[in-house]
Amino acid sequence: MSKRLVLIGGGHAHMVTLGNLRSFVDKGHGVTVIGPSEYHYYSGMGPGMLGMTYTPDDIRFATRKVVERQGGVFILDAAERIDPVARKVILKSGGTVPYDVLSVNAGSYVPNSLITENRGDIFPVKPIEKLLMARERVLELCRERHITVGIVGGGPSSAEIAGNIRQLIELDGGYQPQIIIFAGSSFMKRFPAAVRRRVRNILRRNGVEIREGEYVREVETFFVTLESGAREEVDVIFMAVGVKPSPIFADSKLAVGPDGGLLVNGFLQARDYPEIFGGGDCIHFAEKPLDKVGVYAVRENPVLFHNLTAAMEGGALQAFDPGGAYLLIFNVGNGEGVLHKYFITFGGKLAFTIKDYIDRKFMRLFQAMEK
Repeated sequence: MSKRLVLIGGGHAHMVTLGNLRSFVDKGHGVTVIGPSEYHYYSGMGPGMLGMTYTPDDIRFATRKVVERQGGVFILDAAERIDPVARKVILKSGGTVPYDVLSVNAGSYVPNSLITENRGDIFPVKPIEKLLMARERVLELCRERHITVGIVGGGPSSAEIAGNIRQLIELDGGYQPQIIIFAGSSFMKRFPAAVRRRVRNILRRNGVEIREGEYVREVETFFVTLESGAREEVDVIFMAVGVKPSPIFADSKLAVGPDGGLLVNGFLQARDYPEIFGGGDCIHFAEKPLDKVGVYAVRENPVLFHNLTAAMEGGALQAFDPGGAYLLIFNVGNGEGVLHKYFITFGGKLAFTIKDYIDRKFMRLFQAMEK
């Protein structure tokens, strides 16, 4: 019997499923993919695109092309809500898409609650397309004069943005900006001391100022205001505060975890609706809360494909095993990185070379689906 499979988002956790859509179509099932862009950008290479190590084409998948060439339907729109009782997805445009089985990989977003006024030149680090817009704006300004770039947030995204802005202007030959990271209480506080020290040393060597011990109270165009009331004048602001899962689940009255992500069981299945699955940054794995890092989405890939096939065809579900420690490598600009796994930590050119190799290999694997 023909069924309807709907995917929301073309992110990392859906890559194996996207590469095998024909397996559903050939069995007579309908497949629809909903996405706000015809492309999906690999966030792990976003800072490298900002720093001109990569072009936009280097870091993106042609989602629409991959879907349509396998006989699926791609809808260019944003999914706003899910009606789990009627089994349909409500789109931003007002349209609806019915489903029998649904999988959601809607990603995460940067909260804008600190922004009180935005007349331009404030860029969130996600979606990744915003970094391309930011790159052009920073280049434009730095070709004219010295500017100050403020980065709000104390995590690795702030470090990667800072280092790659430095690299960007060095490559372009413009006026090097003053770069300030407003890191809150402590810079990269959830990482081991060896990682923090190496990242900090590389950034400081490249002239990046890291301010700690005080949170940002509000952000507006040209100004960052701290909790003390101190007001810092800046020309361009990057918002790199911690990401949150898509609000689609809370808006749909589905069960969510403390972070607002779709609450899923060991089969990556929604708690109350077994025909709904999810993966990536937008889920809350009930058995063990997972860090918002791409490695888990990649590990979820084959399990999600297996379980979607089982849900469509009938069959046993496969449990997801998050696995053990994962490799972390940060791209801090100028061809340098910081690598950490287990008790191994080192920084420099080799760390970035390893990251670059892994990332390019990952992209080649999935971009091959476009051929």
